[in-house]
Parts: sequence; structure tokens; C-alpha cells
Amino acid sequence: MTPYIVAPLVGSVIGYITNALAIRMLFRPHRAKYLFGHRVPFTPGIIPKEKGRIAASVGGSISENLMNEEVMEKSLLSEELLRKLSNGIDHFIDSQRQNPETLRSFLSHYMSEKEIDDAASKGSDDLTQLIYKKLADSDVGDKIAHASVAHVMAKMQHFGSGLAGKERREGIGDLIGKGIRKIFGQTGADATSQLINSLAEPVEHALANNINEILHNNSREIVGDLISTESKSLLSRQMRDLLAGKEQELTQARDSLVQLYVKIIRERLPRMLAAVDISKIIEDRINEMDMAEAERLILEVMDKELRAIVWLGAGLGFLMGFINCLL
Repeated sequence: MTPYIVAPLVGSVIGYITNALAIRMLFRPHRAKYLFGHRVPFTPGIIPKEKGRIAASVGGSISENLMNEEVMEKSLLSEELLRKLSNGIDHFIDSQRQNPETLRSFLSHYMSEKEIDDAASKGSDDLTQLIYKKLADSDVGDKIAHASVAHVMAKMQHFGSGLAGKERREGIGDLIGKGIRKIFGQTGADATSQLINSLAEPVEHALANNINEILHNNSREIVGDLISTESKSLLSRQMRDLLAGKEQELTQARDSLVQLYVKIIRERLPRMLAAVDISKIIEDRINEMDMAEAERLILEVMDKELRAIVWLGAGLGFLMGFINCLL
């Protein structure tokens, strides 16, 4: 009976030691060993010896199969991630609806005071310049003059009629028209009405010229002061007041942000992946790792599997020893 016990046990011990030693030789020794000027065989271990090739292979495999454009886009544009993004924006908006901070205080979390003032100043200057150009180079003066004269003519339109309906109050045109008819008769009233109509065009032209000149010379200062005042007022308003009653606009803003994110990913992701050499980054990182650290990480990840291999060696050794006894 002794051979049937000893042989399997010896085989089991040999299998256990052999597999344990083989696994250890994957990592150890970390550096080549020399004896009398000659490198000792199997030093360094297989992984340290092939570290560069393994790093390049792992980097290329991850880049081609795990972090390629298709996989990244599918992950970054998944329904779950987009839902989380939308919910995150909603949560941020809801928190700001109760935020008593002023807009300046809110921005100070992300910008310095100087950056806030510079941004406000630049925004005011740009908007002022845009509005000034529109006022100075367009026919705003002509439109104002035309509207003003048309308004005056509408008020004076009853000069020749002498009628003031019972359903409306008598305007100044009605009263003046009645006075002129009383003094000069209907012919005088008609002549006066024609005179006023004939003066409308030159008055409108002169008024337009004056308004355009005023806008050209003074609109920059007027608009600038107005926008600067409004800008300061805006920065001093509380966040909750700025967002109050703007549910529809905020919902549209959230949807626009999500759509912008989707557009950026679809349009920019290929260029981003082309600019970032993932394979090279992974390869360099693996090559930079100390072998002791790499060994520790691999053993932590595969500890259970490697132990199973060692015990599998022991089991196979036991089985071969027992079979050898039978033969």
C-alpha cells in the first residue's frame, strides 16, 4: 500500500512545486543575473524579458479592440449616459433655482474677479459696437422720422373734415380744423390741409437727417452707457431671480446642451482619437512601470486563477503518480 500512497503524494508535491515555480519565473528575477560574465539562463523572468513586446501588443490590442472609434462613440452616446447628462443638467438648474447668490458670486466659483470684469467689459464693448454700427449705418433715422411724421399727420388728419364723431374725442386737429373753417371757410381749411401735407415730406427728410446725425455722433456713448448699466445690474441680480419663470427656456437650454454634446462627440471624436495615440500611451505606461509594481498588480488581479493553476498541478501530479503505480 505504501507505493500507492507515496507515489501519488510525491507526484502531487512535484506538480505543485513545478507550477508554482513556473508562475514565479514569469516575473522573477526582475533583472538578468550573471555568473562569471555569462547570463544565467531564464533570467530575467519571461515577462520582464519581453516587457517591451508585451507593452506594444497590449497597447495595440486595447487601441484596436477596446478603445476604437466605434466602441468609444457607442459608450459616450449611449442612452444611459445621455440620460445621466440630461438629469445632471436638470439637477444643476434645480439647485440654481434656489441659489441666493448673485450672478457675480456664482461666476466667482469658476473665474477670478478680474476675469469676470474683463468678460463683462468685453461683452459690453462688443455689443455696443454691434448696435452702434447698426444704428450708424442703417436707415434707423429715416424710419423714426417717417413714423414721427406719420403720427403727426394722423393727429392732423381731420383738418379738412370738421367732423368729430360722437364715438371718439375731438383731437387737436379737429379743433384747429373747425377754427380755420370758421375764419376762412371750407376753402381755407382745404388749402391749409394741402399745405400741411406738402410740408410732410421735407419735414420728414430734415428730421431724418438730424436723427441720423445724432445717432452717428452720439449713439456709441448712449448705447455704451445703457449696456454698461444693464451689465452691472445683471451681475448683481440673484441666480434664483434670473431663472424664475423661465422653465421653457431652461428646458430648451438643457436639450441644446445635450444636442451640442452629441454633435461634438460625433464630429470631434475621430480627430480626438487620431490626436491621442492610445496605443502609445498604454505602451509607454507599461514600460514605465516598475516590475515589482507590475507583478503585484497582476497577482492581485489573477491571484485566484494562479492559485487554481498551482493546485491543478498538484492534482495532476497526484493523478499521474497513482496511474504510474497501477502500471
